[in-house]
Amino acid sequence: MKTKALVLGTLPLVLLAALTLPASAQYVTVGDPGNPNDSTGYGAVATTYAIGTYEVTLNQYAAFLNAKAVTDTFLLYNTNMGTNLNIAGISRTGSSGSYVYGVIGTGTRPVTYVSFYDAMRYANWLNNGGGSGDTETGGYTLLGGTATPSNGLTVARNGGAQVWVPSENEWYKAAYYQPAVAGGDTDGYWLYPTGSNAVPNSRNGSGSDANSGNFYRNDSIANGVNDGYAVTNSTTYSSSENYLTPVGAFTQADSYYGTFDQGGNVWEWNDTIFGSSRLLRGGEWFGNESSLRASVRSADGPTFEGRYLGFRVATVPEPTSAVILSCGALMLLTMRRRTL
Repeated sequence: MKTKALVLGTLPLVLLAALTLPASAQYVTVGDPGNPNDSTGYGAVATTYAIGTYEVTLNQYAAFLNAKAVTDTFLLYNTNMGTNLNIAGISRTGSSGSYVYGVIGTGTRPVTYVSFYDAMRYANWLNNGGGSGDTETGGYTLLGGTATPSNGLTVARNGGAQVWVPSENEWYKAAYYQPAVAGGDTDGYWLYPTGSNAVPNSRNGSGSDANSGNFYRNDSIANGVNDGYAVTNSTTYSSSENYLTPVGAFTQADSYYGTFDQGGNVWEWNDTIFGSSRLLRGGEWFGNESSLRASVRSADGPTFEGRYLGFRVATVPEPTSAVILSCGALMLLTMRRRTL
């Protein structure tokens, strides 16, 4: 049986009680510092850190756009966010200098069509207090003046960063690690981020299935589970269907540390450099179970944006007061914003 790690760095309980979704500042602490790598060579992290309980959502990213992309100098918005019905998304109205962004449908689904540079700028924004906070300094130094900074792929996390995109090892540990002495597998690592070595079930959210996620699996048994795409229980693809599930919809399928959706829904950026790319982990809604495994990694160029690609952020174990306050303001803004 999984034992959850302590959740730290959440918003005040009175604010959380008013929300139907978690705030960007809601993290879980990943302890057990100095843990070893697994047999594939990943997962060792020397320090205690915190990581987002959930992927960054449409609500959260739309608030970021409304704060920092009224002109959109850095191309933080991709028009596919509003037109690709498989993930829609976020709409944009108005003209440069007065752009306004709105959430389409359920804003608790993860944002997609974000590049690694978008993810770094979002992390910088939180790092600098949200609102009018800078996107070019903080966790990462960009200062490119364009969508892709002049220092390009070599951008590395700054010392003293308060919010950042997790490294591959940080992401991996949060997803798969559970010490054997705390009920984990014999080597301390599970094959899937649901605390299991058994293949998860594909289904449209579950409050009872601790080994489930949003991905494609067909076992040829028509019973509402593993019938193809998780959202539709069908093997037929539809260009007009939204296949993303709200973050945390699989309420029992969390990792040992308490993260959700690290298997399925969307691939997630890591800030680890891999050749001319940045690494991805976790799989997506249209992939099969193999992409959810600890042994599988992928990569894309840092400017790439796709319908299957999102991210989550990481922070210090107990976020600074500036970060907590900025995320509280972000969620209050989200609560007031009318969804489309």
